[in-house]
Amino acid sequence: MEQTESGAAPPTLGVGMVGYAFMGAAHSQGWRTAGRVFDLPLRPVLAAVAGRDATAVRAAAHRHGWAAAETDWRALIARDDVQLVDVCTPGDSHAEIAVAALEAGKHVLCEKPLANSVAEAETMAAAAEAAAARGQISMVGFNYRRVPALAYARRLVTDGRLGTLRHVRVSYLQDWLVDPTFPLTWRLEREHAGSGALGDLGAHAVDLAQYLTGELLVGVSALTETFVRERPLLPGAAPGGLSGLSGRDGLDGLDGLDGLDGGAVSEAYGQVTVDDAALFTGRLASGALASFEATRMAAGRKNALRLEINGERGSLAFDLERLNELSFHDHTEPAVSAGFRRILVTEPDHPYLEGWWPPGHGLGYEHTFAHQARDLVHAVASGVAPAPSFADGLQVQRVLAAVEDSARNNAVYTRVPVPVAVPAPVPVPDSVRDSASDSAPDSVPR
Repeated sequence: MEQTESGAAPPTLGVGMVGYAFMGAAHSQGWRTAGRVFDLPLRPVLAAVAGRDATAVRAAAHRHGWAAAETDWRALIARDDVQLVDVCTPGDSHAEIAVAALEAGKHVLCEKPLANSVAEAETMAAAAEAAAARGQISMVGFNYRRVPALAYARRLVTDGRLGTLRHVRVSYLQDWLVDPTFPLTWRLEREHAGSGALGDLGAHAVDLAQYLTGELLVGVSALTETFVRERPLLPGAAPGGLSGLSGRDGLDGLDGLDGLDGGAVSEAYGQVTVDDAALFTGRLASGALASFEATRMAAGRKNALRLEINGERGSLAFDLERLNELSFHDHTEPAVSAGFRRILVTEPDHPYLEGWWPPGHGLGYEHTFAHQARDLVHAVASGVAPAPSFADGLQVQRVLAAVEDSARNNAVYTRVPVPVAVPAPVPVPDSVRDSASDSAPDSVPR
């Protein structure tokens, strides 16, 4: 842990988290770990976690190392020992909680997607912009940007190793909804989730495409489908929805996998009101073409995020199931010896690796949240706007909305609104310039 010139420990940063199940556990791991691995200018302190179920939230606080538990997120925001609010709830509450936290003078980290609608995301981005003028920091939790191999891929693109970009392909496949008897969780209702595989998985795909290329998507053509239109209700859920279901505020990410024993369903059924799968093509601002697939109905695929980028000078490819590796092809080499080569991204000079293990000792999914916490703490300490910003989250939301509009209109090409003027990148002081400084594309608004 970094020390001040006097040898004392650095000042603390009190963190309060709203939501406590899958994504809450991942964020807790990140906050607990970051200061023990990296030299940080502020020491994260897990001050309090909030959720509506008093018993469950107290258990989560004990399990994950939070000093206190609250049953009202407003009480958490009001706490004097909380300087940063981490929002890990379903999307229908992101805007209310994040805006209230910003207006209360807190820094904010909000899970992806930023909101359930463009209107909500616009409200959040405006609140973040106003808060930034007061010195507050806000960031969206697109954690896959913090995979060392993907941060290194961004560096290769920035360095011109791929030349002019031609194609981007991203697929994100899961299978936890293949069984038609899997119950109707909040992820399957539009009023709570906003969309289905599109927002849950497609948001990551869109963000990575824009992050890695440094370009915005300007138009899309899309198809979506709901293969299973009715599912069994969970015990205690009304036929019209899940809004009264205890513990809903704790679920996130691979939703519904927490606490389900395979038999905890009723004989009543409810309507699925989101997509099971989304397939769309797009065009980047430079004219490069992109294709995307997001589904939770791909049997055998547990968390298969794969991408490839082709340029005039080379290509790169990544598979989350082999997240310590990056495949790279240098097309400028003689054809007789050219080809894709495997880069093991575990060297100390690779992004984020300076704090971890000797070369060859791989990292995992959970480490992305420690990297996320690391970058955010540096941003808070330096006052430098982190990425992805709420403005970046808003732009992803605009792409998702365009995808849904296109799908409703028989895949007609639909333009994505983009900022009229893209601000220049914020310079990063040498004192905090590290892999975090590579975390935002130059052309994406911060």
